[in-house]
Amino acid sequence: MCTACACGTEGGVSAQAGAGDTNVYTVNGMTCGHCVSSVSAEIGKVDGVTGVSVDLATGAATVSGAGVSHDEIRAAVGRAGYTLADASPVTAS
Repeated sequence: MCTACACGTEGGVSAQAGAGDTNVYTVNGMTCGHCVSSVSAEIGKVDGVTGVSVDLATGAATVSGAGVSHDEIRAAVGRAGYTLADASPVTAS
């Protein structure tokens, strides 16, 4: 069960991945499936994002798309109420 909002959810959320670059970010502060859904939804609203997958267990947000800036992803995660780790994203292979 979620300790932050007591929603009782857990797990991950993903959207269909598409063409373009793929980067993996680390999101801090997620504790439940509701957190994952919020982060996924906000990242998915960023122009150019074609796919997003967020893993609760690792805190990894895998983002696919073309022309998406890291600052836009950071802002989207912030709108969801979370922060990105300070490290630069890793380009997924």
